[in-house]
Amino acid sequence: MTARPIIIAPDPRLKVKSKPVKKVDADVRRLMDEMLETMHGAHGIGLAAIQIGVEKRVIVIDTAKHDEKPNPIRMANPEIIEVSDDDVAHEEGCLSLPEHFSEVARPESVRVRYLDQENEIRELDADGILAVCVQHEIDHLDGILFVDHISALKRNMILRKLTKQKKLEAEAS
Repeated sequence: MTARPIIIAPDPRLKVKSKPVKKVDADVRRLMDEMLETMHGAHGIGLAAIQIGVEKRVIVIDTAKHDEKPNPIRMANPEIIEVSDDDVAHEEGCLSLPEHFSEVARPESVRVRYLDQENEIRELDADGILAVCVQHEIDHLDGILFVDHISALKRNMILRKLTKQKKLEAEAS
């Protein structure tokens, strides 16, 4: 397995709508494993394939805390089939927007249907941080970033800082 580079915003590749996988085969499982390695290496709790430049509807999540045993979830073609009536705000960050955070309101709980790593259809009821993470990663598959849920002023400020950082890094190399 190999960790992959994570695309940093602003980048037009992050706005691409991902395509469904036909089935979870050995190639998709390898992708899921590489995504988990990449995510864990970056100290994240979720990653969408598009964040490493792969236009497939695949996400991985592991919300286990550092002192807990890893509990990875691999999802292909995830779709939210039910949401709670109540919204809750959580501070979100993103591996594609490093060191930037903002409060985002999302449904408190969701039910998601997906294909697991064995190509079996599964459903998962998620609440708390898991629900936030599932919604955040599914947004990525549709070309939506967490900053698309906040005010234009805050979003533009974050994206300008990231653009400036990219420019400084390019000049330094």
